[in-house]
Amino acid sequence: MDVKSNEPFWLVKNGLLASYPSLHSDDECDVLVVGGGITGSLIAHQCVGEGYKTILIDKREVCNGSSSATTSMLQFEIDTPLYELIKLVGEKGAVASYDACYKAIDQLGEIASKIKSKAGFKKKDSLYFAAFKKDVEWLKKELETRNKAGFEGKWLEAEEILKKYGIHGTYGGILSKQGGSIDAFCLAHELLEYNHKKGLQVYDKTELTGVEYKRGFNLCTTATGAVIKAKKVVYCVGYETANMIREKFVDLLSSYAIISEVDEKLYRQYKDVLIWNTADPYLYMRTSDDGRFLIGGEDEEFRNPPKRDALIGKKEEKLVKAFKKLFPDKAFYSDFAWAGTFGETKDGLPYIGEHSDFKNSYFVCGFGGNGITFSVAGMEMVSNWLKRKKHLLSPYFAFGR
Repeated sequence: MDVKSNEPFWLVKNGLLASYPSLHSDDECDVLVVGGGITGSLIAHQCVGEGYKTILIDKREVCNGSSSATTSMLQFEIDTPLYELIKLVGEKGAVASYDACYKAIDQLGEIASKIKSKAGFKKKDSLYFAAFKKDVEWLKKELETRNKAGFEGKWLEAEEILKKYGIHGTYGGILSKQGGSIDAFCLAHELLEYNHKKGLQVYDKTELTGVEYKRGFNLCTTATGAVIKAKKVVYCVGYETANMIREKFVDLLSSYAIISEVDEKLYRQYKDVLIWNTADPYLYMRTSDDGRFLIGGEDEEFRNPPKRDALIGKKEEKLVKAFKKLFPDKAFYSDFAWAGTFGETKDGLPYIGEHSDFKNSYFVCGFGGNGITFSVAGMEMVSNWLKRKKHLLSPYFAFGR
């Protein structure tokens, strides 16, 4: 599956940060991580840090899947509002899921600091505004539910949003203090380099083609002919998991994004806030660490890559038009436009856990608008699984739930 368009901004901006060899000789390890994007790099970081002999493989160049196309908005808010999620999974699971994403933003900041990252991690406020008048009632209910659960936020009227952020045509919204952004492509590379120096074995262009399940270990065959004997396998292959699991558990969508030329004025005004709305699909905006303004949205059902990419020009026009409607007094000069794959689950939660068809194995599938923060939560869940310890979130993120 091609999970991105040809020229996502982060890949062009950063270039080829690192390249690793393919695997051509048999090896063995405690943990085999399959997938070298931001999720795989975080899981490998956890495993190496806990002393497991870890091998990571990717069928592409590392980080060249969805991690090069993500818009990397770090939100604690899940795509399903908290009050709705409580109805779906119960208060305990809903609040714990939000709390995990809330804490994940700070945890990611700590990781970035520890490895001396240059990926531009920045804490930001988050403005979630009503795109339609009919959304005000439930959005205020959402704020009340969040505050009751301990997630601080306040209501801004439309006039306050216009005055503070210069956004026209809103009907009020929630301002939260917990949010952030980062260049996930760059961070993933940094994590792999940091852990490679600590013993992580990284092989790209090494596709997993078959697994033979044994008692206490798996024999994993690669397209290069090498066989890896792994006590445990952790799959971090994102939306490609949909091709591995027999039952349908995620709806794949194409999501589009554009980013402006460097604009210091726009950057200064919006560098400290994430902006998104209640439209369906929702519109989301942030600045990048190199002084640009990013807009994403216009999601629709996943199409084959050529058809998806053929829509980029039309989607770019729509996203620029949306910007001008919200900011009629500001100019936007589009510099890059791209598409990537996005996934929706029935409850907005990820799939992180074991699957009965895959022995000695574990999946970390972020999905939704919280893929990165869910992956950070997955680090602790993988750690518990390796130690045969239970985790609070396991039943809520499980396959077959």
